[in-house]
Amino acid sequence: MGKTVTTYLIDGDPKGTQYVFISNKICQMFVIPRANLSILNERMDLQTPAFYILLGENESTKPKAYIGETENFKERVKDHDSKKAFWQKALIFISKDAAMTKADVQYIEHRAISDARKANAFVLDENKQTPKAPNLPEYQKDSMDEFFEDIKFLTSFTGCNIFEITKPKDENLFYAKGRGCDAKGYYNSSGFTILKGSIIAKDSVPSLKWSEKRNKLIEEYTYINGNLLIMESDKTFPSPSTAADFCIGSSNNGWLVWKDKDGNTLDHIYRKQLT
Repeated sequence: MGKTVTTYLIDGDPKGTQYVFISNKICQMFVIPRANLSILNERMDLQTPAFYILLGENESTKPKAYIGETENFKERVKDHDSKKAFWQKALIFISKDAAMTKADVQYIEHRAISDARKANAFVLDENKQTPKAPNLPEYQKDSMDEFFEDIKFLTSFTGCNIFEITKPKDENLFYAKGRGCDAKGYYNSSGFTILKGSIIAKDSVPSLKWSEKRNKLIEEYTYINGNLLIMESDKTFPSPSTAADFCIGSSNNGWLVWKDKDGNTLDHIYRKQLT
């Protein structure tokens, strides 16, 4: 089923401040670059209970995030602006009807941190613990679960995969082997995802141009079990070839390296769709 998503560029800049919402839904997302925080002086709607995510980077190859809740984002972000250096952008989620309470956003924070830790796509080292969920009436809990599903959709809509956990069917899986690698994954609009449990080549050939970055990714996404290097979480790469290079430790044409259980290449399955 299709959805209509409206994006309004508040300052007319496609990379600037905007708000985004799904038609017929009460969840509204504001995207505010750190350089544009002065807009908070004009937005009374952001001085109400809100759930938020600060997005940025640190020295690691994974992106970094901080997940939080507040009764007044304008006041709360003052502390983050002075004490947290890593973030460049804030995603703020409020209810269009301003009906959310402090307990509501605390419940969403609990759900969000738990799901983000499971996805393991972002560094969350400043969220030391997963907070306990507040006691909500059953009807309100159901309402906030639905609200959180909209948050996940809008977050993904902006290109942020902090909550994404995909479980592909076996018939959609592709496999790669070579140089001790025994990996599996799937291809979709986000790129090629190597799945948790895949065995990765322990080293790379001298000719691999991005071996240093590969080594950093290995530190963050794998663990050693005996003599094997194993993925401890899923990892999405922008292309099948980059995913294959990472797994095998050499330069490859991923469209030909990745094959399904019947031996059909990724190229055959996805590039031969049009006749």
